[in-house]
Amino acid sequence: MTTTPTAPTTTTNTHATPRPGLTDLGPVAQLRAGRLARRLPQLFVGLVLYGVSLALMVRGGVGLAPWDVLHSGLVRYLPITLGQAVVVMSFVVLLAWIPLRETPGIGTVANAVLVGLSADGTLALLDSPDATILGIGLMVGGVLLCGLATALYIGAQLGRGPRDGLMTGLARRTGWSLRTVRTAIEVTVVVVGLMLGGAIGIGTLLYALAIGPLTQLWLPAFTIELPAAGRARAGSRRQAGVESP
Repeated sequence: MTTTPTAPTTTTNTHATPRPGLTDLGPVAQLRAGRLARRLPQLFVGLVLYGVSLALMVRGGVGLAPWDVLHSGLVRYLPITLGQAVVVMSFVVLLAWIPLRETPGIGTVANAVLVGLSADGTLALLDSPDATILGIGLMVGGVLLCGLATALYIGAQLGRGPRDGLMTGLARRTGWSLRTVRTAIEVTVVVVGLMLGGAIGIGTLLYALAIGPLTQLWLPAFTIELPAAGRARAGSRRQAGVESP
């Protein structure tokens, strides 16, 4: 990550402050990097909010998030809930991490389980609104909350979730921006979900177009710098053959 140099005439501040960057650390190194009192709560809050955001979009009734279009297609053929489909697909997506050489962590496993449980729990408590305008409000709120939740748990630096690890891994390998990769992934899963009979609507298009820019917008603000991770970060890059975005 580069910073813009200060003007030659400036005498009081000659160094720009760099923004925190994402690291590629293993589970043990993630814990040893420090700041767990902030990182662990941020991780779990982000994951719970992610599940809540999915449920909000479901109850909105004006289109599911792209991955949930796929999940809703799966539940037509399997005796499982939507949240359980989220968990199943999380572990399937983890298989794609192997060629991308993404580094799993504590948050990766927590994401694979907690998001689905949170979604099912919220669906059990929240009914669908009668008015269409309220449904639209739930959908918009769900999209905004999902972007924030994604930035929260990725920024905690305890391991990316399966789907977002796929996003960041492809972004690193292709050199494309997070928004471009995320949008391409969402469009792909929508097509597959439709082939399985999944539900789609205007909210699906809103999510697919907005979630990438929202994640990229909020991620710098919630990425926690790891003061003890300097040497581990360099070693991780050498081991994995990649660089932090």
